[in-house]
Amino acid sequence: MSIKINLIDNKEVWDDFVLKFNPHSFLHSWAWGELQMQFNNKFWRLGVYDEETLVGMALIIKSKARRGTFIFCPHGPIIDWANLNYFEALTAYLKKIAIEEHASFIRISALQIDSEESRQIFTNNGFKLAPLHLQSEIDWILDIQKNEDELLFGMRKTTRYMIRKAEKEGVEIEVSADISKVKDFNKIYQATVSRQHFVPYSLSYLQKEFEAYLKSNDALLFFAKYKGEILSSAIIIFYGKEAFYHHGASIQKYPKIPASYLLQWSVIKKAKKRGCEFYNFWGIAPENKKNHPWVGLTIFKKGFGGFEEAYVPAQDLVVSGKYWFTYIIESVRRIKRGF
Repeated sequence: MSIKINLIDNKEVWDDFVLKFNPHSFLHSWAWGELQMQFNNKFWRLGVYDEETLVGMALIIKSKARRGTFIFCPHGPIIDWANLNYFEALTAYLKKIAIEEHASFIRISALQIDSEESRQIFTNNGFKLAPLHLQSEIDWILDIQKNEDELLFGMRKTTRYMIRKAEKEGVEIEVSADISKVKDFNKIYQATVSRQHFVPYSLSYLQKEFEAYLKSNDALLFFAKYKGEILSSAIIIFYGKEAFYHHGASIQKYPKIPASYLLQWSVIKKAKKRGCEFYNFWGIAPENKKNHPWVGLTIFKKGFGGFEEAYVPAQDLVVSGKYWFTYIIESVRRIKRGF
């Protein structure tokens, strides 16, 4: 067996390979690499080859933060985990990159279903549990291949009621691919940040992310309006046969108007019309953490029906002693956030 790691510079080859795997994520799409380019982030699109056959891919990003420089693989690698030689070869290659880039560690947030066996693969390759995750590790996903009546029936009774109430109250849904309207989203987003106290993305970041997927018609903005005012909004990313609820925002000016419920139902119907098979509500709280900051959001998402998909927690491979400075900072940050 001869395993090689080469750079991939073909969008079709990249996306075709990624979309053959399930689960997959837009964080490992070709467009996510293009987004890194917009921010002048150094990145690599790596292909793992067994002889001449492509058997794996990894989008690798160099992340420079105050807490340290590290090499990050978001929701990847996309690889045949049945052959551990492939991951071992990729890990060895990533070590070389980390040393050359003066990174103190390698972080992998894999979309591999969580299990003791899956975690052992990382342990056997020198990885340890990361103190903080950067991407969702437990997603809530809805199979939207059923008809609309079946989807409504599969929802929590309260959720169905809220959707109908929003319709009766005159909530209107606007769907837009106009990048200038990201500013409208951002106004609601900033109000959400003030209320929920999380670290926000900048307007520039939101605009560039939206633009990166808009180029292939894979991004839409949804607004739920009441009396002409935006009460709820979402940025939806489409990749393959799946739609992703990546950014959401709302205000509580009219607390008795359940605009967010109708907005999500509108997203689901739109995703069906586009031929999507699944709607990914993105991250939810673990069931055993009753005080997790996402508990309320989790109840909301689960009300639409669906299933949980838990992935191997983020794993770190220590490259230099500087890692432990990052470890302490991130551990404190995790505790403060309630994760």
